[in-house]
Amino acid sequence: MFGYIVINKPEIKFREFDVYRSYYCGFCRELKHKYGLPGQATLSYDLTFLIMLLTGLYEPEDQISATRCAAHPLEKHVTRINAYSEYAADMNIMLAYYKSLDDWTDEHKSSKFIFSRVLSGDYRKAVAKYPDKAKIIFNGLEQIHTCEKAGDTDVDKVAGYFGQIMAEIFCYRDDEWAGTLRQVGFYLGKFIYLLDAYDDIEKDIKTGNYNPFRPKWENDPEHFDEYCNQILTMMISECSRAFETLPILENISILRNILYSGVWTRYEIVRHNRMTQQKDETQNV
Repeated sequence: MFGYIVINKPEIKFREFDVYRSYYCGFCRELKHKYGLPGQATLSYDLTFLIMLLTGLYEPEDQISATRCAAHPLEKHVTRINAYSEYAADMNIMLAYYKSLDDWTDEHKSSKFIFSRVLSGDYRKAVAKYPDKAKIIFNGLEQIHTCEKAGDTDVDKVAGYFGQIMAEIFCYRDDEWAGTLRQVGFYLGKFIYLLDAYDDIEKDIKTGNYNPFRPKWENDPEHFDEYCNQILTMMISECSRAFETLPILENISILRNILYSGVWTRYEIVRHNRMTQQKDETQNV
């Protein structure tokens, strides 16, 4: 469930992309600083959005610098780091640890199990720092696993558990904006979970893994994409409605690019590839 909350690069200005990348590179640098190379390997775009959202809302002072890295050894890149970069790194480690365990359960690949063991020490450090949040994340994932074991196909119910996890992660502190941030995180979390299920439906059916969309895929394939699109649209609409009530000015166009356009990037790729494959299969009959 990583890599869905991204920018739509063709629709963003060069200057804005540079700012976005500076937060992403700063996040990468913070993961390495706190958790070493294993932590850096968990880097994803999703929590870069959270960093920029909290930065725009609370307006901390950024530490701006330029650095080289293994991915860009020939030229320096600007990095922006603040308190929310560190917070996102802690949340990211917890999510990455659980994801590696989940991948091990689903795929039984030894590499996933080994990586979870590598992350276990860092995971415990993050849990010690945020015990209340760690408990909510753990309980939410346990509820999801219970649904998976029972074969529960109540799409709204199971996605809601991941929404609760993201709601807790988005609520940095209990203040006047906590309720709104929880709403943004809740609906964005549901969107992520459902988009991941939409993305994986063929693979999950082939491998026998759980997918809440399976009955719809098998019983009404003709309207499957339309059905998923409607649900995803409702989730991101509620997320965006809550987002627009936050008093954010800094980098607002980047954040809107992500919510209104970027989050659909993976959906459009999957939908296009699926339609192309179905068209080819029809022509070959």
